[in-house]
Amino acid sequence: MKLTQEELEILRIIEENHRLPVETIALMAMVSEETVKKTIKKLEDEKIIMSYPTLIDWSKVDGQENVVAMIDVKVTPKRGVGFDEVAERIARFPEVSSLYLMSGAYDLSITVEGRTMHQIAKFVSEKLSPIESVVSTTTHFMLKKYKHDGVIFEGGDEKDRRMVVSP
Repeated sequence: MKLTQEELEILRIIEENHRLPVETIALMAMVSEETVKKTIKKLEDEKIIMSYPTLIDWSKVDGQENVVAMIDVKVTPKRGVGFDEVAERIARFPEVSSLYLMSGAYDLSITVEGRTMHQIAKFVSEKLSPIESVVSTTTHFMLKKYKHDGVIFEGGDEKDRRMVVSP
């Protein structure tokens, strides 16, 4: 879908901070509030705006820490559907938080979350690896988060880290 310059500007503004009031977005984009409302509605209906994320530092909440793993997956694509069929199957698992088709040594990159390393290992061995098209997997466990979606996690000690938005 081809967007106007106004629509692109509104997208850039709300991508940076989706909680801005319509009035502020209108001033920043130099359009009317009605234009902002109609544009956002249109872009949501067209699924260009997919969701409005909230980034939470779960390491600061006792008992809520998760283990995160990034899994590289090599698959054999199927004739006529390529990687889509296996990717759609993997995406349905609740443990999978993101999934990308990649270039390079591996075909898919998956981010998985679980309560423990054992839970992630069980996911890989019992759910992911048995899929017919999956040839091999390599699992990388995330040890510390420094930056996520443009937000830098600062400070050495996890208890007094604060989040700041990078420029």
